[in-house]
Amino acid sequence: MSGFGPDPYNRCSSPLREELSHPEQPQDPGDTRLSGIQRVIIIAIRVTDLTLGLRQIPAGFHVTVQADGAEWQTTNKPIHVVEDVVVWDEHVLLPSEPSSKVRVNVYASFELVPMLSHGELLRTFDISVGELLDRSEKSQPILFQPKAGEVVSPCTSLFMTVEQRRSDEYEAAILRPLDTLTSSDVRARILVKTDAGHRLLARYHRTQNNRDLDQSIKHFERASDLCPVDHPCRPATSSNLATTKFISFQVNGTYLDLDIPISLFDEALDMRPTGHPDRPLTQLHLAIALLSRFAKRGFQADADAAKELLNEVRNVCLANSHLYKAALLAIETSASGRSTDANTLQAEGPIASMLPYSTDELDTIARRMLNEGNCCLAWVHSLHTRFMRRGNSHDLNEAIASHKEALGFNSVGHQYRSMSLNGLAVALSTRFNHQRNDEDLDEAIVLNSEALALHPVGHPNRSTSLNNSATALSTRFQHRGDDQDLDEAIIFHREALALRPVGHPDRTEGNAQDLDEAIPLHREALALFSVGHPDRSTSLNNFATVLSTRFKHRGDDQDLDEAIVLHNEALDLCPVGHPDRSWILSNFSSVLSTRFEHRGNYQDLDDAIVHCREAVALCPIGHRDRVTSLINLANRLYNRFEHQGNERDLDEAISLHRKTLTLSPVGHQDRTVSLDNLAIQLRMRSKHRGDDQDLNEAIALHREALALFSVGHTDRYKTLGNLAGGLYDRFLCQCNNQDLDEAIALLREAMTLRPVGHPDRSLLLDELANRLNSRSSGQDWDEAMLLHREIMSFPTVRHADRSMALNNHGIRLYTHFEHQNNAKDLNESLESLHRALTLLTQHDPRQLTVHRSLASAYLIIHSSGLDGTDKDADTNVVSGGLLLRLQASLYWVLRAVEYAHDTELEAYETSIQLLDVFMSATASVSSRHHNMMEFPSTLAVDAASCALRRGDVCHAVELLEQGRTLIWTQMARLRTPLDSLQERGPHAQALMKKFRGLSLLLDRPPAYHSEGTSGVGTEAAATRYRHLMGSWNATVENIRKIDDFGRFLLPPLFSELQDAARNGPIIVLVASKSSCDAIIIPHQEPPVSVGLAINAEKLVRLVHTLQRAVESEAQKQAKLVKVLRELWVKVVHPVVENLARVAKPGSRIWWCPTSFFNFLPLHAAGEYRPGGKFLSQLYVSSYTPSLTALIKARRSHDRSLSVSFAAIGQNHPPEHSFALKFVEPELDLVQSLLPPSPTVSFTKVTSVESTKSTALRTLRANHWIHFACHATQNLAEPFKSAFLMRDQPLQLLDISHMDLSRHEFAFLSACETAVGDFGTPDEAIHLAAGLQFSGVKSVIGTFWNVNDITVQRLVMEFYKNFCGDGKMNSKRAARALHRAVQSLAGDKAVPLDQRIVFMHIGL
Repeated sequence: MSGFGPDPYNRCSSPLREELSHPEQPQDPGDTRLSGIQRVIIIAIRVTDLTLGLRQIPAGFHVTVQADGAEWQTTNKPIHVVEDVVVWDEHVLLPSEPSSKVRVNVYASFELVPMLSHGELLRTFDISVGELLDRSEKSQPILFQPKAGEVVSPCTSLFMTVEQRRSDEYEAAILRPLDTLTSSDVRARILVKTDAGHRLLARYHRTQNNRDLDQSIKHFERASDLCPVDHPCRPATSSNLATTKFISFQVNGTYLDLDIPISLFDEALDMRPTGHPDRPLTQLHLAIALLSRFAKRGFQADADAAKELLNEVRNVCLANSHLYKAALLAIETSASGRSTDANTLQAEGPIASMLPYSTDELDTIARRMLNEGNCCLAWVHSLHTRFMRRGNSHDLNEAIASHKEALGFNSVGHQYRSMSLNGLAVALSTRFNHQRNDEDLDEAIVLNSEALALHPVGHPNRSTSLNNSATALSTRFQHRGDDQDLDEAIIFHREALALRPVGHPDRTEGNAQDLDEAIPLHREALALFSVGHPDRSTSLNNFATVLSTRFKHRGDDQDLDEAIVLHNEALDLCPVGHPDRSWILSNFSSVLSTRFEHRGNYQDLDDAIVHCREAVALCPIGHRDRVTSLINLANRLYNRFEHQGNERDLDEAISLHRKTLTLSPVGHQDRTVSLDNLAIQLRMRSKHRGDDQDLNEAIALHREALALFSVGHTDRYKTLGNLAGGLYDRFLCQCNNQDLDEAIALLREAMTLRPVGHPDRSLLLDELANRLNSRSSGQDWDEAMLLHREIMSFPTVRHADRSMALNNHGIRLYTHFEHQNNAKDLNESLESLHRALTLLTQHDPRQLTVHRSLASAYLIIHSSGLDGTDKDADTNVVSGGLLLRLQASLYWVLRAVEYAHDTELEAYETSIQLLDVFMSATASVSSRHHNMMEFPSTLAVDAASCALRRGDVCHAVELLEQGRTLIWTQMARLRTPLDSLQERGPHAQALMKKFRGLSLLLDRPPAYHSEGTSGVGTEAAATRYRHLMGSWNATVENIRKIDDFGRFLLPPLFSELQDAARNGPIIVLVASKSSCDAIIIPHQEPPVSVGLAINAEKLVRLVHTLQRAVESEAQKQAKLVKVLRELWVKVVHPVVENLARVAKPGSRIWWCPTSFFNFLPLHAAGEYRPGGKFLSQLYVSSYTPSLTALIKARRSHDRSLSVSFAAIGQNHPPEHSFALKFVEPELDLVQSLLPPSPTVSFTKVTSVESTKSTALRTLRANHWIHFACHATQNLAEPFKSAFLMRDQPLQLLDISHMDLSRHEFAFLSACETAVGDFGTPDEAIHLAAGLQFSGVKSVIGTFWNVNDITVQRLVMEFYKNFCGDGKMNSKRAARALHRAVQSLAGDKAVPLDQRIVFMHIGL
């Protein structure tokens, strides 16, 4: 046989054949002579190390031999015992020709009777008959190297004993070839599918490619479908499918999928009765699946059934067999709570049959378990450990019962009594920590005392007993607040430390409660663990934790910074893969979060979240720390939501808390915490969005948590307080006094669980005082005051909490003053608030809270007519996060306006500045727009109006320019040219290069903006953006230090802005809630403010009337004329009256509208009567969204003599209701009206060609553009406004990221291309403005829908006036449009709404 075909199911890139090792050069097979020999027979096959490195325990092994088109198969040798060598004494007849090829395959099978398929292919090779004879004669085995990517692989060598025999020696023992199965044979089809499944599963084991696993499942499913229920192969097909389904569960972590493999294993077991050779392996698989489900769901019935199955396996299997050892390992693993890695098929729980243990590993484990001395103690320890991992209280209760039983056997005087006392005390302390039963803690302390008495001075175990007693006493002090317990604990710890002098291996166990003593001790412990010591990371972490604790009590910044340095070093010592990395990440994130709360540096919070995400990734489903890591991440995200207001953080935090709740089923010790955490954040989302459903769910969750604590339980107070908080929230929303009364009753009950002197009592006092103040009873107010005075008397209130307690006390006092009018309360309030400030560092974010309280107190003084000092104290606080500072400044605006305070303008200036900074911290422009919606849309115009009331017109213009079009302005900053720095020396050149590089990175569309991006990817991208923005800001500050660059990228001054009026006056229309004004800005004269005969409310009505007129079918023109007349009388005419001195008739003027003025066609205003006045008769009107945009458009670029002009059309985009019949004719019309080549190089993109990518490419390549297509203004997401192309819309978002600074002109013959959104009108987010801000100097857009039939007439007239003389100049666009509209005035075929729909933006 010359060769063999490829395996159709093997898609590996490596060759199928094995690389064999040849210790000696074999004889040429051609030299072997077989004259007179009729037959060559294999009489024995010997294989070594078949089980080495196997990922699954097989049922047996067999070998196949292929030659001359026939195939022989040895018996399937079961693995009853562990053997290094497997031998088959079976005869296989080979061809007599020496050059004939033979293929040998070694398989691991997964069933014995009947054998369904070959199983997993372990080794395969091709060899000639002659070489086989030669190797047999020389006793030379075939050696195999490990497979690619593996350290060891099954089957390290194979030796065949081959003999030459004459035909008369033919014997009956020779194996018969396998029958050839036809494709129509059902068994053949089952075999093909099963073999394919095993091949793919084996490859999955090697490559971890989930696609291979999915394909393997499909093949096994098909094999199962082909096999009827009563077919003898049915148990094997079910078992194979169950195995792959179980592995899929391990990989994906979907515990609900466990029911499927368990059902399949159960079915297979039913068809393999007692005595069946495959029953033990099936029992093992089923037991493992049941234990996994038990680990996930905690059903004791699963654990009991698994235990019974594993015991039966051990009873029927030899102690030296793989099955016996695997069953023993499964029992040990499940008892110890060992967790493993799902990516290596060792997902949590005892996945013994899937574990890649070698024979030696199984032997070692078995000997250790069989030779254990104290089985009872080991069993109790395993129960305790399993409880710590899974939280099943049954395990802990059973462990305690066993400890008590052992203690009963070890009576007084027994040598092991102290060990039993210690074990029982530890278990009872553990149960107290999870169930808060005081009796457990008291009993543990009594047991520890007895153990200590058994270890007198001089006993080697005394220091351990001292530590155990001290720890339990410390716990009771934290629980009950009894100083005697704390004092006794410190005495014990000191004695223990004295017994462990410097150098003692256990010295680091000292845990002094006195922080000032603990810190030197930790420094000493750290010195004992020098760099390189394996325990140094633990010591660093412990030291950092104590420093962090002292910071919380004392507020010393140095402690906090040192803790972070220590955590950083500890993390460096635990690289990826280190078992301690996850909890060090969690602790590090907690300290970073604390520093953020203290200083307000967002980088600390971002880093904390990144660490939390990594910790979660290192704690997969089933990991003992997964719930904790999820809670930490959720809390950090919630913290960032509180400071930045990103709802995505809040939603993710709630989602994470829901996951923790599913991991804490009924009966789990962490369920109450999960219930309360989820409820608290649902309450916050309810406050933020006004969703009553969230609030009601939160209250229900709090009630469920409360029901898990019995009356009198010491930890019940927390949930009582949480439920009271939820009810109070609902009271504030619905004003139901029953909710308030119940909240107060719950807090009173909680107070009984925290007696006077307890450190947690102050929090409850504060909450109860708050709720009492909400009732209108003077008696309640008096009680609230008494409660706050009690809080102030507490010496144990932590430093970090005391400032807030003083703040709350101050609030209660001035609230009490408002009801009782006692001036003493007000004075005491100010004193308390100022004391709160003295406890906070300069950058502590909580300063904002206290300052706001102080502001309220001074406002009360002002409104009451009492004398007060320092009323403006610290109005512009710089501490706190951006969002908190912005909210505080807006509150400042609100109060300053309310009281007409002289800081009103300063408040506006501060708010505009903070809004700009806050917005720039967000990468996505769409997200910026979403954020803008959260703040007052009239901030800039109200600020300008304030400046106008003070007579400062120039400053009003500056504020408008600074506070409007923020999104476009921030994008423009990143595209600022800096060529003038080139001549300022190397330092300036380096700054210029850095500025350009950072700007380029920041100007890129964020990758995480796309849907489907993972949370980790989104987090990393957002954090990277904020870090880049920090570097960019620092670079800008350095550029400002260069001479003549002091105002680089600062808001422009009026003297700079006035240059926008170089070619004609600009009229800025200001619409604020206080007044509507026009500011006329000439080029060289002072600006003039003109009061308008309209207010904000009437302006809104006028806009709505215009919209209805344009959309109406009946009497459209009459309705439209009425609006345009009112616009003339109330807005335009007062301006025209003041324009005469700065603008000649027929000259150009520019309108810069704000607020709702943006939606009015100012250019079309007039009296609309015979002989009446019209603005269009007096001036040529253009628009500009901002003065800066107009200045930027005037910057000259070198223009080529040849004009590259492109006309892009699309008549019928996908899913649009109707086609535009005149698009293609319009493109031809435009071409016919343009000057010919070489003056104009014309490109036409027809409807067939106009895909999004083609349109983008054409837009980049041509500097003059004409669009003729459908367009849409997306009011909800304005950056998704778009020109509709053939395949996808060309969105404003796409255009906004383009550099069109060399583009001259764009005509937008499409609907609603110059209409912004009502939510943020001053951001001018529409297609026409987007093109101008991106660099196009002159743009013609539309206010509303255009008519496809009539638009051609205006287009024709426009281009005749624009370039009819053969010249192309973008500055002529405004006059060309003006004349085109005038020329159509008498054309009845073009209605009024279509004549005035077009407007001009820019030059």
